[in-house]
Amino acid sequence: MNDAVRGAINKQINHEFQAAYLYLAMSGHFEVENLGGFGKWMRMQAREELEHGMRLFDYMVRRGVEVTLATVAGPQTEFGSPIEIFRQALKHEKEVTELINSLYELASSEKDYPTQLELQWFIDEQVEEEASVGSVVEQLEMAGDNRAALLMLNEKLGSRVTTE
Repeated sequence: MNDAVRGAINKQINHEFQAAYLYLAMSGHFEVENLGGFGKWMRMQAREELEHGMRLFDYMVRRGVEVTLATVAGPQTEFGSPIEIFRQALKHEKEVTELINSLYELASSEKDYPTQLELQWFIDEQVEEEASVGSVVEQLEMAGDNRAALLMLNEKLGSRVTTE
């Protein structure tokens, strides 16, 4: 693995861990606001992001490449309404998609075929992530200012279970 690909994967590992921090902070916000279903959903997102970072970490180790971990910046601490938070999450997922696509393009230009294969999983995952968060955004938009609908959606998101 050349230095450009190695450096880009190390940066992506950091992005994944930063995403976990962001989702965990969002989870805490929802918990404090007594929206435990939204909080649980965000906590599960945080776990997924940690798993994504670890998947890249393990990939580097399997390839015999040194992993260079960077400092993970603290996330924001002020959040708005549920719809604003989920719109921010969707924006974030779209940014991650762009990062993964750029990483894939780099691996392709460097003819790093094993990395391209590993990144294909992430490309597929990002399609799922954007659809999942986008669906919640759409449901929150439909709910509007209806508190009963918000509480029903909170309940629904709280029933999310891991796929493991």
